[in-house]
Amino acid sequence: MQYHNEYQNISPCDLKEKIAKNEDLILVDVRTPAEHAVQAIEGATLLPVQELSSWVDELPKDVEIVVYCRVGNRSAFAAEHLARRGYAVKNLEGGIAAWNTADCAFGNA
Repeated sequence: MQYHNEYQNISPCDLKEKIAKNEDLILVDVRTPAEHAVQAIEGATLLPVQELSSWVDELPKDVEIVVYCRVGNRSAFAAEHLARRGYAVKNLEGGIAAWNTADCAFGNA
């Protein structure tokens, strides 16, 4: 259950499963443009954490948002920021580094 002022973490396998099932969510990469250019999760929108205040009101509040960075620190900050403003948000545990190494039993996403 999502509570105001709190966010949840999501494992790479849970996120891959949501994507495979075409669940309605917005995937947000809060890394730098340079990091995003090297590798990003397919379908992710780049919104660097440094620009959080500028774009926070552009995101819909009726769709789950999943944020990620390299290992989860910047995205945890972004998730907390969004949760305090009433967004349903999850932070990808371990970031894109964990995403790259996740061995998920349900199959490929």
